[in-house]
Amino acid sequence: MTQNKPLNRRRFVQGVAAAGALAISPLGRAIAATRLPVLSGTDFQLEISPMPVNITGRAQTATAINGQIPAPILRWREGDTITLAVTNRLSDPTSIHWHGVRTPSPMDGVPGLSFAGIPPGQTFVYRFPVHQSGTYWYHSHSAFQEQTGMYGPIIIEPKGGYAHLFDRDYVVLLSDWSDESPDSIVSNLKFQSDYYNFHSRTAGTFIDDANRKGLGETISDRLMWGEMRMSPTDILDVSGATYTYLMNGQPPASNWTALFRPGERVRLRFINGSSMSIFDIRIPDLPMSVVQSDGNDLVPVTVDEFRIGTAETYDVIVQPREARAYTIFAQAEDRTGFARGTLAPRAGMTATIPPMDPRPMRTMKDMGMEHGSMGGMQMDHGSMPGMSQGATGGMQQMNHGSMPGMSHTAPGGMQTNHASIPGMSHGATGGMQQMNHGSMPSMSYETTGGMQMDHGSMPGMSHGATGGMQQMNHGSMGHIGTLPKIGMTDQGAAAKLEGSVGVDNVAMMPSERLNEPGDGFPKGRRVLRYTDLRALKRGNDPRQPEREIVLHLTGNMERFMWGFDGKKFSDAGPIELKRGERVRFTLINDTMMEHPMHLHGLWSELDNGHGEYRPYKHTIIVKPGERLSFLVNADEPGRWAFHCHLLYHMESGMFREVHVA
Repeated sequence: MTQNKPLNRRRFVQGVAAAGALAISPLGRAIAATRLPVLSGTDFQLEISPMPVNITGRAQTATAINGQIPAPILRWREGDTITLAVTNRLSDPTSIHWHGVRTPSPMDGVPGLSFAGIPPGQTFVYRFPVHQSGTYWYHSHSAFQEQTGMYGPIIIEPKGGYAHLFDRDYVVLLSDWSDESPDSIVSNLKFQSDYYNFHSRTAGTFIDDANRKGLGETISDRLMWGEMRMSPTDILDVSGATYTYLMNGQPPASNWTALFRPGERVRLRFINGSSMSIFDIRIPDLPMSVVQSDGNDLVPVTVDEFRIGTAETYDVIVQPREARAYTIFAQAEDRTGFARGTLAPRAGMTATIPPMDPRPMRTMKDMGMEHGSMGGMQMDHGSMPGMSQGATGGMQQMNHGSMPGMSHTAPGGMQTNHASIPGMSHGATGGMQQMNHGSMPSMSYETTGGMQMDHGSMPGMSHGATGGMQQMNHGSMGHIGTLPKIGMTDQGAAAKLEGSVGVDNVAMMPSERLNEPGDGFPKGRRVLRYTDLRALKRGNDPRQPEREIVLHLTGNMERFMWGFDGKKFSDAGPIELKRGERVRFTLINDTMMEHPMHLHGLWSELDNGHGEYRPYKHTIIVKPGERLSFLVNADEPGRWAFHCHLLYHMESGMFREVHVA
């Protein structure tokens, strides 16, 4: 597609320069040296109004709470009942959602579900008891007001004291700001989905890849991506081409600073309050002990870096022993910009800002397949126990033409090495003869040709005369085989998805990727993985789930359409849960984008291998081509939102209602 982007590519640099001018002014020094304003107690008066701002050197109008961007920190105490009178001074309706805070449904703040919104000139009173503690945040759930500044932190003090001791406590709120209106950004994305991606591959990168991987594989790789009409450099939909990344409301050169004395334990409460950005966070030369995720205490894990999805929160404790400055560095996942602050023993100090890491590149694994050396899909069987191969090597080729979203002409087709598939044996002449799916939890698709999977009761697998893999039995696939299912698991599901205008790809081999930190991390750093998250205390409910709900996260990049199971919100009915039941949700990401998924009103217990010590989360990143599960107790009646927390994905259809009755 021809690139036609009128945006100035130097906008990010200009934003930093403007921030530098602000930082050296008296006002800038005052801002950089102070914390966010704090409101504490049980009764709060919040006023939402427009406010003039100048973040990049251009005067703009933002949406503020009590004249602040970000909004003030709200400090509550576990066990208190909170009252918040919210007055709307805007010309449009508004709302506030208390992200991750368990409230009755009418207090959750999502217009159109159990709440009508707050009309202009009126006041709505939120009132609810606080049954939890930890780091959370609040933001508008009306139109694009969150993007224009309407977000702020929540800190809830635990009634029984902190599980992990510390001497100082700071909020580090990350966000993204654009001088463009949100409506303009969405319009640009719908016109051209890679509008803000200035890092498409070029002739120069072709030569580099050919030198590194070989000419044949490089040509094959380009052909495959070209036929899918996708770009492996499409990491984030909105980039530093229009965004300036903020830390506590300040651009990088303003140098927000947190103070410490050497030897102190400093708690940093990281909140990703951005609209569309995923950040990778590190403090060079200073290890971080991750002690909390999404407000819930963890067994501490020491890391050098962690990825924080939109709407997630992580609390870390650091203990700097030297009287020197340290840079708090939060680079956007696509490496088009960063937010930055300083941890220092006194105000005015700075530390070296590290260079951004190399830009990530998507692979066939991110599309739900493995990319082999000849440009086809390869499965490495060496890691799948319980399989032997015959003399001539097992299943060698699959035809991509029969896979939804994957029609390839590259040399070699899709190649498969079987030694890693549990329970599989091969005959002497090579054809794959039998497969037992008892330990293959990631296989859940049917196609209209090529690989087909049978969800019925037939054990093993049968093959036609040509040796092509025809049927797989999913009846014994680990924990999910024993649960009644709803969702896209019936015969022909992948074909149904492929036929939807909202689907441009179906992941044929989604994988469990919880043990991977994500794309783009250099070797040598300790990077947090979801499998590292172990709850400090055993979960509240030891019951096994009664049923499973399988949902595909789908999209059409060219049209910038997003949804569940190929449907946008307006075309899909609610997901019905019975009050008191325990359910497994399984999400399958058929897209090449991460999706931070947020279920309102109910905790999501991430099934990451820690059994009864699963971490409780309110937002979970689902990687490209990934299949993951979480358990939910339907313990709070009402109508709840379930959506991707990338704002423009949610507004473009990736939103469902979950109804508990």
